[in-house]
Amino acid sequence: MNLEKFHEYCLSKQGVTEHFPFDNDTLVFKVGGKIFALSSLIKWEEGQPAVNLKCNPEFAEELRAQYDAITAGFHMNKKHWNTVVINKEVNDQLLEELIEHSYDLVFRSLPKITQKNIENLE
Repeated sequence: MNLEKFHEYCLSKQGVTEHFPFDNDTLVFKVGGKIFALSSLIKWEEGQPAVNLKCNPEFAEELRAQYDAITAGFHMNKKHWNTVVINKEVNDQLLEELIEHSYDLVFRSLPKITQKNIENLE
């Protein structure tokens, strides 16, 4: 997956916004004001793309055991976040599934009124 496709896929989710809250390098995607994906643009330019994604703790452990390209989240809560190196053993389909999983976890953690407001966006 290239940066453009990653960017488009994240923005295709209902109610997603993009930000640079930390610096000019770290692209952050949020739903309902909460982060579900973040990635270094410099790493993409250097040919070492990776993304941090929220993950169910048990599933996170399974993924880390199964894929060398998936590790505990860099600079994140290691229990709830994974760093996924892109274009190694993680194909586009798996990456999209992991982005979807992260989005869903964050979306479901939002207050019901916020969820409803996001669902009603056109």
